[in-house]
Amino acid sequence: MRFGYSTNAFVKFSLPEAIQKIAGLDFRAVEIMADRPHLYPPDFNEADLARLKGVLDDNSLTVTNLNSFTLFAVGDTYLPSWIEPEKERRKTRIRHTRACLKIADYLNCKNISVPPGGPLDGISRKIAMARFYRGLEKVVPLAESLDVKILVEPEPRLLLENTREFLDFIKDVQSAAVGINFDIGHFFCAGEDPGRAFETLFQWVGHVHVEDIAPDRSHNHLIAGQGAIAFPDVFKTMARLGYQGDISLELYPYVDIPEEAGRKSLSYLRPILLESGLKID
Repeated sequence: MRFGYSTNAFVKFSLPEAIQKIAGLDFRAVEIMADRPHLYPPDFNEADLARLKGVLDDNSLTVTNLNSFTLFAVGDTYLPSWIEPEKERRKTRIRHTRACLKIADYLNCKNISVPPGGPLDGISRKIAMARFYRGLEKVVPLAESLDVKILVEPEPRLLLENTREFLDFIKDVQSAAVGINFDIGHFFCAGEDPGRAFETLFQWVGHVHVEDIAPDRSHNHLIAGQGAIAFPDVFKTMARLGYQGDISLELYPYVDIPEEAGRKSLSYLRPILLESGLKID
């Protein structure tokens, strides 16, 4: 299992600088933000991607996940989404996802994470689900041909935010190329026991996000150890089930102190991971 750190905490730095800083923290892997100011696909040609690969090799880092969730380059955290009314904006999300799949394949990364539909904003759930499925139908064949998984990431206040909603969604998906990016904190925010949720959803989990969350379960990513998540319980569940995927630390609120946040989280989590029986690189 590889333990990476997401570059989305390093948006005040260029992507090469972020990679160097993450390597300097003793991480062996990195999750890359597929958006500006890092790896927004239209900004990268073949030569740029080759140089990026060189930077990763020079820092002995591999890529745990291509984080294709946000679209700040042309919108914001959630928009353009899979489900909004304007067809052209939904097409933007589809084009972005297809481009991310190709880049992930180039970087030998086996998965990308995407938003769970998007904000409903008055759209009926039935219409939103239909749009989400139609969007996925445009990208799944490419994912299957590249053998790169599309991992839907449930998040508070979006179309899919908890175990029940993901199960209702995935039962009508006919491809093994679609799974879940299991964000431990998000399930805690949704009022669930993350360990139990992980066990229920285990067969679809392709990658894990980790951050802490305050006792009031508000959606604000915290340095590990500064919140209320019972990490030993979650990690023991993952070990018992034989989870073989990767984990990435996601601490985007800490853009002013990304190295300090990463260092403290790694120091807190590493012994818990090992005591739980999860071996990390």
